[in-house]
Amino acid sequence: MRQPEIKDGKTLATVAYITPLGLLIAISLNLEKKNPYIFFHARQMIGLIIMVGVSNICEKHVNSWFGTALWFITFVSWIYCLIYAIIGEYKLLPFLGHYFQDWFKNLK
Repeated sequence: MRQPEIKDGKTLATVAYITPLGLLIAISLNLEKKNPYIFFHARQMIGLIIMVGVSNICEKHVNSWFGTALWFITFVSWIYCLIYAIIGEYKLLPFLGHYFQDWFKNLK
C-alpha cells in the first residue's frame, strides 16, 4: 500500500487494538476516509476478539488449562498485531490472519 495511507492511518489503527471500544471508534472515524490500512487492522482486531471469546468458552466448558493456553496465544497475537500497527506495516497474524481478512472483507 501507499505510504501516505499508512502514515494517515497509523494512529487509528493503533487505537483499534486498545479495546473493543477503540475498535468501534477507529471504524466509525474511518467510514468517511476509507483508509485501507485502518480497515486491515480493524479486521485483525475483530478476529482477536473472537479468539478471546473462544478461549474464554474453552476455559469454562472444556479445560481450564487449554483455555488459559488459548488466552495466552491470543494475548501474544494481540501484542504482535499492535506492534505492527505502531510500526506501520501490513503484517498478517500467522495462521489465522488470512482468514480474518477473508471473513471480514465486507469491512471496507
